[in-house]
Amino acid sequence: MQLPQLKLDELLGELQARLDTARGTRDRVHSLLEAVLSVGRELELKQALYSIVEAATALVDAQYGALGVIGADGKRLSAFHTVGVTDEQISRIGDYPEGHGILGELIHRPEALRLPVLAEHESSYGFPPHHPPMNTFLGVPIRVRDQVFGNLYLTEKRGGAEFDEDDESVLSTLAVAAGVAIDNARLYEESRLRERWLRANAEVTRSLMSGGAQADVLGLIAEQAREITDAALAVVAIPVKDTASLAVELAHGEEAERYRGLVLPVEGTLVGRAFAGGDPVTSADVTHDERVSAGPPRFTGLGPAVAVPIGSGDNARGVVLLVRSAEKAEFSEKEREPLQDFVAQAAVAMELAERRADAEQVALLEDRDRIARDLHDLAIQRLFATGMTLQSAGRLIEHREASGRVLRAVDDLDETIKIIRSTIFGLRSRSEDTAPGLRARAVRVVGEAAPLLGFAPSVRMEGLLDTHVPRETADHLVAVLSESLSNIARHAHADRAEAVLETDGNEVRLTVTDNGVGIPAGGRRSGLANMAERARKLGGDMEIGDRDGGGTRLVWHVPVRETGAAPER
Repeated sequence: MQLPQLKLDELLGELQARLDTARGTRDRVHSLLEAVLSVGRELELKQALYSIVEAATALVDAQYGALGVIGADGKRLSAFHTVGVTDEQISRIGDYPEGHGILGELIHRPEALRLPVLAEHESSYGFPPHHPPMNTFLGVPIRVRDQVFGNLYLTEKRGGAEFDEDDESVLSTLAVAAGVAIDNARLYEESRLRERWLRANAEVTRSLMSGGAQADVLGLIAEQAREITDAALAVVAIPVKDTASLAVELAHGEEAERYRGLVLPVEGTLVGRAFAGGDPVTSADVTHDERVSAGPPRFTGLGPAVAVPIGSGDNARGVVLLVRSAEKAEFSEKEREPLQDFVAQAAVAMELAERRADAEQVALLEDRDRIARDLHDLAIQRLFATGMTLQSAGRLIEHREASGRVLRAVDDLDETIKIIRSTIFGLRSRSEDTAPGLRARAVRVVGEAAPLLGFAPSVRMEGLLDTHVPRETADHLVAVLSESLSNIARHAHADRAEAVLETDGNEVRLTVTDNGVGIPAGGRRSGLANMAERARKLGGDMEIGDRDGGGTRLVWHVPVRETGAAPER
């Protein structure tokens, strides 16, 4: 009886093992379903990716997990989401991997990869310092609509075991569900983004229809574009009349004050290429882009950028430049399309502002014509008739003093008629003074100095220079700017110079700096004396001294006439 009892025990043991296996399979399927449901509930893309990694590590009992998102070039990882590694460990390890070694294997060959010892694979590069030890490895690709979106990487199965075929099967199943979840999250993200663009468009339209000023509308467009595209800096540059240059009209965001008033050449610059070509121009990193103009470094900590023209072709009215932080992703085609449509409203804003200004100018000229006509047809004729009457009456007055007074009154009337006629001529004069404004003249002087200097000086202008600065003052200022740059070319031995023109309506200030050798003791100062004399002649002054960090700093400042003075054209 002992032998049958042993066989029964074996059968019961085998049955129990199969029951345990079935129960384990059931539990694992249940866990997989739970993971699929958990991943599918997430609509925020970033959170969905993190949930996928968490679910994957739990399903295959891995200590470490990561999801690498493949970049637009299809060769490197653009994002990396991890589980199991602390923030302190991440900061000690350094930058996230870009997709070399084992991680690159799944990028080049998107199929499941299972390794008992990670370091023994021929593509293994090892780990950077402070990286936790990892041996066992399991990786599977994640596809979204037949396109490889990224890869799941799992390492260190708990208990020292290796990843098996069941782990690979479960993880591959989760990857399919993850692809659907990622697609849903991206669609949700795109719909929210479209909604934000629509709201921004509506806000800009309201501002346009309510008669908002051009600067206000452009500022609104720049700020909205910066927020929606997650840019750190937004800049709007418009062309400087009669020059091949663009001036930064406004800037919003990180260290915006460093960019306002900056003058950039159209030729060879990032914004210039967008302006001339009429299409968006991107940069992977503005800090190392040769199309960024020379001058003091201004894009520290920034990286990807896109320059979008305002209008196109001959109707291009400027450029909107958006720059992201260095760690952010480049601007994709999907981002550029709605951005270009949105920025096109800036062209509408400028067109409306110009039409409104033209209408106001026409109304003003018509009003002047009416006043001139009334003065000529009514006032002068009546004054002339009154003068003739008094002149005739004077002959009938016998009293010499009274007759003299009447004749003097006739002379006064003649002078009054001359004054009115001169006023009429002024009102009816519509001739345009075609002389360029101060901005254009300053840009031209700087451009002419570049060949002498051997480099292009940086220029920045702020305030209503063409409006607040009278012609005589502008002439002196341009002469001082030209002389300053000439002195730098002859004596400074500099490789960098910057000119800043600014006015607040009360004073105009020119600051010219260079990084040269400075002013030698006992050197000729006749040119400097002439510049100082020009400033004193206009009630201002000039200071010159050493620049912080080496070189020379010249400040020339004079008062300007009241704000209501006639604008310089």
